[in-house]
Amino acid sequence: MASTSHHQQPVSPRADKAARGDAPSATPLEIDAALYLDHLSVERGFSNNTIDGYRRDLATYGAFMAERGKVRADDVTRADIEAFVAERRTGGYSDASIERALSAVKGFHRFLVREGRAQTHPAASVRLPKKAEHLPDVISIDEARALLEQVFPATAAGARDRAILEMLYGCGLRVSELTGLDLHDCYLADEYVRVVGKGSKERVVPLVGSAHDALAAYLAAPREELASHARGGAGAAVFLNNRGGRISRQSVHALCERYGRFVGIEGLHPHTLRHSFATHMLAGGADLRVLQEILGHADISTTQIYTHLDRTQLQEVYLAAHPRA
Repeated sequence: MASTSHHQQPVSPRADKAARGDAPSATPLEIDAALYLDHLSVERGFSNNTIDGYRRDLATYGAFMAERGKVRADDVTRADIEAFVAERRTGGYSDASIERALSAVKGFHRFLVREGRAQTHPAASVRLPKKAEHLPDVISIDEARALLEQVFPATAAGARDRAILEMLYGCGLRVSELTGLDLHDCYLADEYVRVVGKGSKERVVPLVGSAHDALAAYLAAPREELASHARGGAGAAVFLNNRGGRISRQSVHALCERYGRFVGIEGLHPHTLRHSFATHMLAGGADLRVLQEILGHADISTTQIYTHLDRTQLQEVYLAAHPRA
């Protein structure tokens, strides 16, 4: 059996029964979890990816508590939640994975108290594990130039791929935002695109320079060629696969890796291009608040991580300019 780099979650007897189609009836805690997920989806507008992550975390949490005999929210104590966190630590989960699971649990119990479905919030005083500072991967400006100025295939797919890479780096889009773009979101004459980001929040992102030119060239004819392969029409998606359907995130990941490898950048990820966009914008003097708006960050502290990436350049400028350096 082929090995995988993903960590396999331990399967509880309860989860094992569910996998065999012999699932036990849902506990009150699991029923409450379903209500919470509906709340996040309908009332809070969380993305499907976030909901899926919370669903997995709360399913694991519910199974863990059921095996401890805790089937109602008010049965759960702080010690139970600390045991849940400890189990994940010993299971080899990353800090980010544990933090996300505990965030889901905290939000869940807070929701139950607010809705009157529980009397206590046992997770309120449980502290999130300290997260190690991780600076995003970036490529250099020279590497970005090599990536985007390489010779792309003289095909419809080649024009599409060039436009995708230009927009990931030139607009700082998340891969889900790029694949979700529709034709009516692109305002070429006005040089911007309208993007739907996290929490279904819309924002306007500048579309200028080579990113604008690459998208215009793709929309001029290559997209129509790809659309001709679709059965029953291609729909409104901007970026199409070779069968005329909306391109997937997985396909964008694969083409980033492929074109990166052509110019000597191994393991290039779409998010690396977004990080590189932000870093290079700051290095060029962009205002942090403007960058926050372009990236679609709800909190300025999320954008501020990019200010840590240019320490070497700052030191060089200091050494060259300060009279006492």
